[in-house]
Formats: sequence, C-alpha cells, structure tokens
Amino acid sequence: MINTLIVDDSAMVRDIIRDFLQGDENFTIIGEAADGEEGVQKILALNPDLVTLDIEMPKLNGLEVIERVIEKSHVPIVVITSQDTAQTAYEATRRGALEFYSKDLFTASLGPAKRGEIYETLKRISGIKARQNFSVSAAAQARRPENRNINAVVIAASTGGPKALSRALSLLPADFPVPIAVVQHNSPGFDKGFAQWLDAYTALEVKLAEDREIPRPGRVYIAPTGKHLTMDGLEFYYDDGDPENNQKPAADVLFRTAAESLKDSVVSVVLTGMGCDGARGTRRIREMGGITLAQDEESALIYGMPGAAVETGCVDLVLPLDRIPPELEALVRSSG
Repeated sequence: MINTLIVDDSAMVRDIIRDFLQGDENFTIIGEAADGEEGVQKILALNPDLVTLDIEMPKLNGLEVIERVIEKSHVPIVVITSQDTAQTAYEATRRGALEFYSKDLFTASLGPAKRGEIYETLKRISGIKARQNFSVSAAAQARRPENRNINAVVIAASTGGPKALSRALSLLPADFPVPIAVVQHNSPGFDKGFAQWLDAYTALEVKLAEDREIPRPGRVYIAPTGKHLTMDGLEFYYDDGDPENNQKPAADVLFRTAAESLKDSVVSVVLTGMGCDGARGTRRIREMGGITLAQDEESALIYGMPGAAVETGCVDLVLPLDRIPPELEALVRSSG
C-alpha cells in the first residue's frame, strides 16, 4: 500500500484528490493537512510514501514546505496546483518535487487512459527517493559518432524533465550555434509558464515553438501542449493528429520528422521520463544517419524513456546529465 498525505488548504480540493486516489486500491490516505505548517509537521511525523502538495497555502507555501522537509525526509512529493502558479510549480520540481499536475485534471471528465497514466506515475514516484543533485558518473555507454555538420538538436523529456532541462540548458552558452527543440510532457495550459520559467535558467532564449516558424540558433523551442510539433527542413509545423505513446505532443513525432527532413544533420537526446516516448524516434534518427544521445540510469530520475531508447540499440552515447551539454557543444561545433 502507498501511504499518502494530502496537503492543500481547500477542503474541496482535498476531497477531490482523496476520491481520485481511492479509485485505485494501492493508495491509502493516512492524513491531510490544511496549511503548509501542518503539512511539514505531518510529513515528518507520519513519514508517508507519497505527498500531494499545493503551492499557494497559508502559513507556509509549497516551496517553503519542500525546503523544510527535503533535508530531513526523502519523501516523494507531487505538486497539484492551478495553472496560474505554473512557474512556481516548475520551481518546485527544481527544488525537490518529483512531478506536478494541474488541479483541473482531477474532474469527473478525466478519461480512463489519463487516469491510469497518473496512477502509474504516482506508483513509480512513491518508490523514488527525492534527489537534490544529479549524479556525475562516468559514461555508461559510448559509441563515438563521426563528425558531421549539425543543423538542429531535438530533446525528449517527461517526469523529472524540468529539473534535468534547467540543469542541462544552464550549461550551454548563449552562442550555441543551432536551434534546440524540446518535447516536455506537460499538463495542459502549463507550456507557456514552463517556457518562461526555463528561460531564467539558461543564457539561451526559450520560447514556445510557433506554427510555420523558422528556428534560429541560440534559441530553445518548447512544443506546445495539445499539438504535435513537426519539422519540415528547418521549419516548424503543428500537427493535430492522434496522440502517440499516449502523448500529444509526442517526442517520437518530432524526432521522426526531424530525421526525415534533416537526415544526418540532427542530434537527438532522450532525458528522464516514464514510458517509451522517443525510442522509435531515436531509431529513425539513427537510420537516417543522425546522432543519438540518452541520459544514463544513475542520473535519471525515471529511466523509462532513456532506457527504452537504449534498448533499441540505436543510441550512440549514453551519458550522465552533466556530460550531455559539453558533448552537444562539441558535436555542433564540429564540421564534417
């Protein structure tokens, strides 16, 4: 059983989250807290397997709660908040929360597929010890690709992705010579806040990718939620097709179209996340001559996505998170 503590100042929201969690027999609610101060006390006293945490609360807000408990307890924390606190929610993941969801998701209209996906994510998260720092272990696997001209970098990330991306992009220079396109699995409506939050952690400019936009060097383009992001040459297009891997946007769509358009001049990176999104795209990039990277297991919060990419046998370099940015810079500054 997953002993869960709900921390939210709204009694109605606590009821909604409780009802949602009790829809799966694996979750047991062992307590609730109506403000941040009570939340800290109960986290430390009850030692739950999982905490759901609001951001805006009296006495202590969600960020302050995380700061108070993260050094004393390795309890996994999932933020459940409203869209108007999106940037703060991403900051919570950087400080130690493992995932976040919009309160708007937890309604009667939540479909069985999405409901099951959230349950599975929470189950996986409940078994993870929160980490403040990523490992800098040696490379797990390396097949050095030949140098060639690179025109774009495409990145896939999901659970744990905001923290990993903020770290990785902070290590790239402002004059990074090619555009970077990112598919981060986000709650609907949180994409703009994510781009704004991420922009503060890198010398590169971060923005949402726009339909028919031509990407420019030194910029990071975030795929908007609810649409697939595709590439036709060096131009972005939206695609309103069906979800792939239960995701929209899906990294596989971006990777596949980038591979078919740019051939051997694209580099892909698969970072932490649940599921297998990015694996088929990684294979396609390798088939078309591109270069493929994946985060290693030791530094990844969830090894699902990078592990699935590695299992294809089509990953050139498997690296710790902090080794990925310098490798990207070396690859894109090389000329074939």
